[in-house]
Amino acid sequence: MYAIIRDRGMQYRVEEGQVLQIALLDAEVGSQVELGEVLMVGGDTPTVGTPVVAGAKVLAKVVGTDKGDKIIVFKYKNKKRYRRRTGHRQQYTTVSISQIVG
Repeated sequence: MYAIIRDRGMQYRVEEGQVLQIALLDAEVGSQVELGEVLMVGGDTPTVGTPVVAGAKVLAKVVGTDKGDKIIVFKYKNKKRYRRRTGHRQQYTTVSISQIVG
């Protein structure tokens, strides 16, 4: 059984037992979170939502937090002595999918 969920603009295909990195959540390590926007539940009889499946949810356990790779943002204007160099590291929450309720 699998599900397609939406979390803050991103869509993920998840299965039970899968470990996934999503955008940073305000949750403690070891706590249970509910990912409620289920767009589709697949299996023997797939259910497609309009836009979400009523009563479906995905339960996940927070494993930890992590940071992505650093990206460099460089702004430059020709002949004006304008140069700005900054970096950014996106923060992620690692979750383990424990149950899909269809």
